[in-house]
Amino acid sequence: MGMSTIDFWYEFASTYSYPAALRIGALAAARGIEVTWRPFLLGPIFAAQGWRDSPFNIYPVKGRYMWRDMERICASLALPLVRPEPFPQQSLLATRIAIALDAQARPAFSRSVYHAEFGEGRPIAEASTLAPLLVSLGLDPEEVMERAQSPENKDLLKRECARAAEIGLPGAPCLVTADNEIFWGNDRLDAGLDWAAGTRRPST
Repeated sequence: MGMSTIDFWYEFASTYSYPAALRIGALAAARGIEVTWRPFLLGPIFAAQGWRDSPFNIYPVKGRYMWRDMERICASLALPLVRPEPFPQQSLLATRIAIALDAQARPAFSRSVYHAEFGEGRPIAEASTLAPLLVSLGLDPEEVMERAQSPENKDLLKRECARAAEIGLPGAPCLVTADNEIFWGNDRLDAGLDWAAGTRRPST
């Protein structure tokens, strides 16, 4: 019997994707689950709902709650939290780079982007922030950037975003299991991974 798999859909501008990205590796490994990291853009999904900004900005009460909630979550995980300005960050370049990387480099790069953005408050829209992260992984930033901006890679990201909309992802982060169950939010990681592992299925 093969290893169970799960798709981890995340958006670099998403606050709750930050702790999720830092947690999911160990949680999945403990259950023998292989994770496919799938970065995407929430902008098209928000636009389809008539939103031109993050709902945390559109609805200030939700925004205030979210930032306080993030403070509690990050404190419990001993993760630094620095609110980046502006929020949300423009995540297109970072997402194109992540899509261009192979399955081994993508998780490490993604975690480093989240740390730079929400751990240090650095601007992830700028190549000057992202290039050193690639260097730290032993990658050539010029080569990766060129590949990230290629028409083929841009099309790949567009297809991934279309797939996210087709699945019906409500936001980020989301786990999608092999049997197409969706678990939305950092607080649903354990439930999604347990489902994928077959330990929390409704009886039939």
